[in-house]
Amino acid sequence: MNTAKKQIVIQGVRGAFHEIAARYYHEDPIDVVPAITFNELIVESPKYDGGMMAIENSIAGTLIRNFPLIQHSPLEITGEIYLRIKHNLMALPGQDIGDIKEVHSHPMAIAQCREYFNDYPHIRLVEAEDTALSAKHIFEKRTPNVAAIASAKAAELYELDILAESIETNKQNYTRFLSLEHKDKHVDDSGFEKVSICFAVKHEVGSLHEILKLLADHKANLTKIQSVPIVGDKWRYFFFVDFVLEAPQDFDRTIEVVKKSTSELQVLGRYKTGIHYEN
Repeated sequence: MNTAKKQIVIQGVRGAFHEIAARYYHEDPIDVVPAITFNELIVESPKYDGGMMAIENSIAGTLIRNFPLIQHSPLEITGEIYLRIKHNLMALPGQDIGDIKEVHSHPMAIAQCREYFNDYPHIRLVEAEDTALSAKHIFEKRTPNVAAIASAKAAELYELDILAESIETNKQNYTRFLSLEHKDKHVDDSGFEKVSICFAVKHEVGSLHEILKLLADHKANLTKIQSVPIVGDKWRYFFFVDFVLEAPQDFDRTIEVVKKSTSELQVLGRYKTGIHYEN
């Protein structure tokens, strides 16, 4: 029996929300492979069993740069998960918030917690590569007067005291993560409900409306649309679209119809609608 664990690349280090999402998503135990940037995650994921990538947050919005990273990679979307994000303020033991002069964390986490710091104007907010990595740096360097915004798991791993729990502005704070696998390795997309595609349209009146109407006519329930500029082709955009098909058996016909009215259409993935998890 092969008992080797899957190796899943995450953005960040141990204790990152990406790790928590990856462990919820995969039913069997996994080993996580840290990647500091999303670009590194995309490059490394094909070498392992896949990756887990954040794509949007219910407060701070979409991570727009991640769409073209997926588009131009050998990876495809094989699943999704929605994770309730609880941000905690943490520092070395023995300190309180009055001692803190700087708070370090990922820009997305800072954006989700900015209102909390209105009551602490003396604290400087510093953007960093990752939530858990900010906590890890404090642990390794024994840095006083600096706190991190990260998960409770990060506080546990890096032996930090939590100064304040759940400091995110909106308690309905969810991040959507995408499960990614190499196109040549992924073979099972049976039972899919959701589809992710990208395409370009002519710069003409009604061109995008035509595509959206075609999707509606084929009982495709649009769940997301995001435009991203086409580099080197000013004022033209790729549209990244997610939709749920009422009749998945109509997938081929739906894609064929849409393809006739678009250019550079690419199917990024077919997968089951994600489950929401509390953290």
